[in-house]
Amino acid sequence: MEHAARENILVCVYYGPNAERLIQRGAKIASAMGGTLTILTVNPMRDNEYNASKERNMAEWKRLAKEHHAEFLAEESGPRSVVKVIVDVARKKQITQIVLGESARTRWEELLRGSIINEILRQIDFIDVHVVSVQRVLPEQYEEEFEQGVRAHLLKTEGGMIMNVGESPTDELEGMFFKLTGTDFNSGVFKLVQHKKKTLYKISDGKVAEELKSSKET
Repeated sequence: MEHAARENILVCVYYGPNAERLIQRGAKIASAMGGTLTILTVNPMRDNEYNASKERNMAEWKRLAKEHHAEFLAEESGPRSVVKVIVDVARKKQITQIVLGESARTRWEELLRGSIINEILRQIDFIDVHVVSVQRVLPEQYEEEFEQGVRAHLLKTEGGMIMNVGESPTDELEGMFFKLTGTDFNSGVFKLVQHKKKTLYKISDGKVAEELKSSKET
């Protein structure tokens, strides 16, 4: 008689009010399936300063890990991205299910850098990702809702940069346009990827109003 493959659960937590909820969800899954539970937090290379609140969080996570008979890991990202650390741990621990909070990135960050969940799924085969709804508190300027992205391109004119929906005739300045929900005008955000650099532009009535932010592709 063949035995079912062992389920290994990984819960990814970060400093904030929702970590305990994620851990409790992961513990329930592990208990129901008779699997192992690992709790992971990743400290970015740029975020190495001492913080009393973070220390309290760490102490609480360690307590919860002990309570649920889980392994607790605190990893430094170093030159790796947070996603790379998660993927490395998942492979090393033979993780089959990952539990994440839905607000790990703001909508702006997802437009600029892509979804953490999609990045994980691209790098690991045969793994389930559970996205737990958590409290989402964003600054007012991030509250806009966008429609599904469509292909579009920018054109340089004497009056400035304009945006047209559809493929570029020259394959230059082509990207994705995310239209603001509830508007009849071409207003929203345009995402351009060029020379491994991602840039977001605010589009107002079909024209580039300003550059919002940019980052190098990793």
